[in-house]
Amino acid sequence: MDTNKQLILNGNLAKVMWTMSWPAVLAMVLYGLNNFLDGIFVGHLINNTALAAVGIAYPLAQLVQGFGSLIGTGVGSAISIWIGREQKEKLNNVFGSVNYLALLFSVLITIPCYIFSKELVYMMGGRGEILSLGIDYFRATILGSFFWIHGLALNMIIRSEGQMKTAAWMIALGLIVDIALKPLFIDTFGWGVSGAAWATNVSMIIYTALGIWYYASGKSSFKTKFWSLKKDMTVLKETISLGMPGFIMMVMIVVQNIVVFNSLAKYGTEIDITFFTAVNRFYILLNTPLWGLMRALQPVAGMNYGAKQYKRTVRSYRLFSLTGLIILSPFWLFVMFYPGDVMSIMIPNISFSHEQLLNFRVYMSVLLALPFVFMAIVWFPSIENAKPATFISILRQVVFYIPLLLIAPKFYGVNSIYYVSAGIDWLIFFIILYNVRKSASQMYKLQNATP
Repeated sequence: MDTNKQLILNGNLAKVMWTMSWPAVLAMVLYGLNNFLDGIFVGHLINNTALAAVGIAYPLAQLVQGFGSLIGTGVGSAISIWIGREQKEKLNNVFGSVNYLALLFSVLITIPCYIFSKELVYMMGGRGEILSLGIDYFRATILGSFFWIHGLALNMIIRSEGQMKTAAWMIALGLIVDIALKPLFIDTFGWGVSGAAWATNVSMIIYTALGIWYYASGKSSFKTKFWSLKKDMTVLKETISLGMPGFIMMVMIVVQNIVVFNSLAKYGTEIDITFFTAVNRFYILLNTPLWGLMRALQPVAGMNYGAKQYKRTVRSYRLFSLTGLIILSPFWLFVMFYPGDVMSIMIPNISFSHEQLLNFRVYMSVLLALPFVFMAIVWFPSIENAKPATFISILRQVVFYIPLLLIAPKFYGVNSIYYVSAGIDWLIFFIILYNVRKSASQMYKLQNATP
């Protein structure tokens, strides 16, 4: 831990970013490929209706990821700060609360979601064959809830130590298994959309087992009682507080997708649902490098904040955000110039209209603003100031997205979904910059006041 900690606290910041980021970016791109490959395999091995069904059901599965992210982000942010402050007792006792929350959330989400799977997929806008296929996919996914929650949380905590390479090869191994099993389960065994979900579940079981091996065998950079189930109210409170912005954002994304898919079902056609599913999956895939940068920023910002190096904490946000912009720019240019070729990867044998390609470009335009937004979501909890991230997540979805996406398609058709989504995210970008600047000014004052 000392070597890694000294690098983060005292090393050249650009070098720190590179050392921490490249394995984290690789890890999250690999993780994001799970979702993307579902779309490709389902679209090519089954049909476009199945792709639409997976697209409708997948946001519900994201809620499961949200609980894993809540634990991983909350505990991870706290661990980074505790390492910076050298609070070893909290590090030693943290996993009693992690295991307790993972078990609790798994039970609370698996049973009701499985029982009411039909109602939930219908709520998402599933009808007819899309409804029945969506139920099959969602039920298979929800049975793997514990491994999604615990595995994701463990991997995020590993990254909070700064052990990005370790986290990356664990994700890579899980992805290899997923890729190998998907065509086997979908086509050879004839499990259809359920096969796609079970392939991912198996990869998450492996993912969880590797995380358990890492901590239970004492390979972590701090001493900890991994097999404990003893909850610590102080740790639980800090976990919930610091992890809540990411969780709220995930929940709000699910709510947003409920509104979007219902609007598509009501005012559009099956091909509109399929097209949006493909667009959204490309959008998510292009976001994955930012997820990696976020995970790398979290220990850098958290440890430096814990060590009272406030100016360095602010510089880390700026550097990671600009790096994200540089990484995304060539991909953004490619999808803007060749949208038809990009969409054909997931939806084969279809000629796209000029209107569809314009919608795709509008939706993707916001990619250039996302590095600054995503880094802020993890940066605020890392400086023990989760309120702005929580407020912005609620503002984005409840105040803007839901009302506008309920109203706009009724008067302007499904095309308005793409324009409204892009417009809101550009507005959020400017609100984020204002709040970051405000927090940075406060931290500069603290730094100048520190002897």
